[in-house]
Formats: sequence, C-alpha cells, structure tokens
Amino acid sequence: MPAKPAPAALPPISATDKDTRRSRASGRITLSDVAAEAGVSPITVSRALRGERRVDAALVDKVRAVAERMGYVPDPAARALASQKSTQVLVLIPLLSNTLFVDLLEAAHKVLFAAGHHMLIGVTHYDSAEEEQLLRAYLPMRPAGLLLTGFDRSPGAAQLLAASAIARVHVMELHDAFAPATVTGTTMAAPAPAPVYSVGFSQTDAGAAITRHLLDRGCRRIAFCGAQLDARVLQRLAGYRQALQAAGLYDPELEILNPERSSLALGSLLFEQVVRTQPAVDGIFFCNDDIAQGALLAATRLGLQVPGQIAIAGFNDLPGSDQMVPPLTTIRTPRSAVGEQAAIMLLQLIRGQTVPQPRLDLGYTLVQRQSS
Repeated sequence: MPAKPAPAALPPISATDKDTRRSRASGRITLSDVAAEAGVSPITVSRALRGERRVDAALVDKVRAVAERMGYVPDPAARALASQKSTQVLVLIPLLSNTLFVDLLEAAHKVLFAAGHHMLIGVTHYDSAEEEQLLRAYLPMRPAGLLLTGFDRSPGAAQLLAASAIARVHVMELHDAFAPATVTGTTMAAPAPAPVYSVGFSQTDAGAAITRHLLDRGCRRIAFCGAQLDARVLQRLAGYRQALQAAGLYDPELEILNPERSSLALGSLLFEQVVRTQPAVDGIFFCNDDIAQGALLAATRLGLQVPGQIAIAGFNDLPGSDQMVPPLTTIRTPRSAVGEQAAIMLLQLIRGQTVPQPRLDLGYTLVQRQSS
C-alpha cells in the first residue's frame, strides 16, 4: 500500500492568536484584541484608554473608537491589580427585600457614586457562612473599601478582614472606638489599638426605650416577640430585659422567639400564640414593624381592641406603619442617614484622611401612635 502523505505543518500560534482564542472562549473582548485591531501594542491601548499624556491625541481617539466599536469593557479586577487602586466598594447586607437596607444602600450609593466609586452588593441572608463565602469571592478583587452590617461574623470571615487591611466601616450597630490589641511575647510594648469605624445607634437603648414607653402607658405584662434572631434583634431583646428588670416586672416566659424570617404572616401567628398562651399580657414589643403589622391585622380578626385590651409596638418605622388601624407605635431608625454618613466616613478612610468620630451615634426616635 502506498504510504499516507504526512499532514501539512500548522502555522505557529502567535501571542495575539492565543489571546484572541482565550477571549473568544470566555466571550470577552480583551486588551490584546483591541491592540491587534488598532495596530498598536497592548500597553499603548492601556495608556490611551487611561488618557495618559504621553500618547498622541490622534492615537488616543483611534484606540478609543476601536475599543467602543468592539465593545471592550476594562476588567476592574485587573486594573486594580495593576494600579493598586480600585473604584469599587463592597457592601454586604442581610437582605435586599428589607426596606431598611434598601434605604441604606440608596443613601450610600449617592455619596459613593458622586465620588467616582461603585458598589458591589453582596447579600448574606443572615448567614455567617454565606458572608464568609462572599468575602472570599470579592476580597481578591481588592475593593477600595467595605461597608459591613454589624459585627457578628464567622472566625474565618474575621480572619479574612484582619488580613485584608482594606478600609471598612460597620453599619447599624456601634462599637467601642478602639479594638483591643493582641500582642504575643512579653518584651514587646503593646501597639496602639486599631480604631474600629462604625455608624449607627444603640439597638439595646432603643429596645429599652420602647419597652419603657409601654410601661409608661400602664402596661405591666409586656411580651417580646422576636423573629430572625440576628444580632440586632437580640440587642433589642437585651434592652427589653433591662427595662423590665429595672421595673421589677421581667418574666422570661413572656419572650416569644422564632428564628423564621419576619413577615406579616409570622406576626399574626406570634400574636395569636401570645394571646392564647399568655392571656394576661397587656402589651407586646415586636422586634420589627412587619410582624407588628401582622399582629394588628390579627387583632382585628380576633376582635381585640388595640390598645384598649392590648398595646402593640414595633421597630424601624417601616412603610405602612403609619397607615395601619390603629397606626403603629414604633422606633424610627436613621437608616438613610446611616448609609450616607458611613459612605462619607469610608471615603475619608480611602483617601487617608482623619476620621473625627470613629464611632458615630446617629440616635433613634420613639414615634408614639395610636397602637399604644
């Protein structure tokens, strides 16, 4: 049999061909693609798109036109690694369905966007493991700063944050202005404690304030209904306990705690549970307005007079609370102001400026309406 002809030799693959194949595989147009199309080097493209003066103006216009026509989008992670700078701010919040955090995000966005920064939003769903996973995914992108909800996180997440050295501000809770230093050995002098930056209000004080209000209205058997049971809810519970203990009226049997996510439906169930198992209760502090709203609806269905037979109070002053029948007494929280001031504080840290108040307490407002 005649021998088979040898296969034709393939031409060598150039570096540009390799880059193009990689970009086609990922669906992204790369810097090398733009360079090949414009007939210049990748470093020239990079300099032109950054607007460096060393690149001729006509060449800048040409490169930008090619990049726009090809749909090239710079990789922010690569740019941050190259320049050691980033315009991104990572914001981790528990839920996007909660008006409280939406208001905070809107306010923070206005401040950060006006300063040339953009938010990366991660939703933790009140899960410390999920928060740690988000940090592991986003921290390698070297964001310029972090906005974090509260201080309750996993050891792994805490270690990641400590190692990152990225400017960060905690929101909705307050912390001592300085964290305790950890020093190994006995001959080394302890370094100055690192400041911990936080913007919020005392959840514990607010919980005590709404409880004292119910006491002032004549309630003596006051129940606490809590849902979600995150750190901030437990701080409100601590305030409730403090106020009732000071009055000599604390009864642990009146704490109704449910780990489910707060909702109108859950509020209705919790209210029915209280009136069924604790008929002497004459006031209820609900940890959030949505479950308090559900309780008001349940009271109407059951024919119970609010506040004549039982007073009801909530927390956060969510939309609709002033439209309930009767309108809901609650704690108004400064969530928009928290977002705004936290973003301002974070910008100061990113710019290396001095922060006059590392611990910024914005307070809260007791809103008395007809439900109490």
